[in-house]
Amino acid sequence: MDLKNIQSLLAEHKITKIKVGGFDIDGILRGKSISQEKFDSAVEKGLGFCDVIFGWDSSDVLYDNVSVTGWHTGYPDALARIDLSTFRVIPWEPGTAFFILDYFDEKGQPLSFSPREVLRRVVARAHEMGVDPEVATEFEFFLFREDSHSIRFKHYRDLVPLSPGMFGYSMLRTGVHSEIARAILDSMRDFGVELEGFHTETGPGVYETAIRHDRALTAADKAALFKSGVKQVAARHGLMATFMAKSNADLPGSSGHLHESLWDHDHTRNLFYDAGRPQGISILMSHFIAGQLQLMPEFAAFACPTINSYKRLVPGVWAPTNATWGIDNRTAALRAVLGPSPKSVRVEYRLSGADINPHLAIAASLASGLYGIEHRLDPPEPLKGNAYETNAPELPHTLDEAVRLLEPSTAARELLGEEFVDHYLRTRRWEVRQHQKAVTDWERERYFEII
Repeated sequence: MDLKNIQSLLAEHKITKIKVGGFDIDGILRGKSISQEKFDSAVEKGLGFCDVIFGWDSSDVLYDNVSVTGWHTGYPDALARIDLSTFRVIPWEPGTAFFILDYFDEKGQPLSFSPREVLRRVVARAHEMGVDPEVATEFEFFLFREDSHSIRFKHYRDLVPLSPGMFGYSMLRTGVHSEIARAILDSMRDFGVELEGFHTETGPGVYETAIRHDRALTAADKAALFKSGVKQVAARHGLMATFMAKSNADLPGSSGHLHESLWDHDHTRNLFYDAGRPQGISILMSHFIAGQLQLMPEFAAFACPTINSYKRLVPGVWAPTNATWGIDNRTAALRAVLGPSPKSVRVEYRLSGADINPHLAIAASLASGLYGIEHRLDPPEPLKGNAYETNAPELPHTLDEAVRLLEPSTAARELLGEEFVDHYLRTRRWEVRQHQKAVTDWERERYFEII
């Protein structure tokens, strides 16, 4: 792609407005609209974008403990460059194109703590090893008959779901609410995010979607854009979508599973399949699983990045509580999927929830698998039966615990980068501190009168 190609596409699609944006440490899409003249200039020279997007949290509260930016630097502009290959039309904003940004320092070097750059480095490592990662993502999310004002007016309580009751795989619910189902499916396809599956899950107003597999970086882009896009489409239909890992204590949480495989350089052969090995699981796949298992506890903060993430990780609700693997076993943290064809063989990373930053969760999970290959690690025998009843290594129970496991990890720094890991740890410690200061409804109800 070059400017000439893009200008042809802009004319072809009758584009009159252009939006550009990138992803912050929490996976939130931060962007702005620019003029055609500004776009033409930015393609050649880049554009300024305040680096505060890496200096504040998901509520736009400034971190007081990060070093990469802050009052001590004056919150300068980072150099943002437009990735022309990410061109897409926003179907719910007629005549509007969108491009993803990458961020660079004053020397023209990629910002090492930018989530997209972290994943790009992991993919480069994979290529150096002669493999090409492929990833598919799936998300569960709840739809409510609410909006940004009503949820605040109600203090996030007594929210009305799109539909009542527990009704997984419901043809009735998707038929009755076919308008929103069609809107999501059609809008995402036209946005360049093809969905392979869409169905209700068990819970009021909850849906699960499977995004079509792609190369790792593109898959992460699509996953992050999907979350932002669904929220916008839902709002235009009088609904609100949430990707919280656990929005209701009485219901299962929302997963964000990652399906991963490694292919050859030409991307024609799935290297996880070996017809001469038991059940077709290649040695490479075994090493990959072993690496993911070994690093899963210390990498949990990437798959479970929020305080709320860990409310999902409880026995009996389809989320893992220990580092286990099994063949088509949905109680395990890693599920080996072996069919229906060699191309379909993959590892499903089930620890991650819907609240992930897709770029970071994919980077960490892939990197841990590559670690297993580099160190020729071997996994234990696959688990048969209920993973909740095993004595396998436990996963962290809180974000604070996950941060404490990540902090001394030499593997994280080697695989993901020293500066990034340091920055990420500071942002998660900040998140823990904000939670520690909060007085919750649970505490008031439990202690206000009786203690």
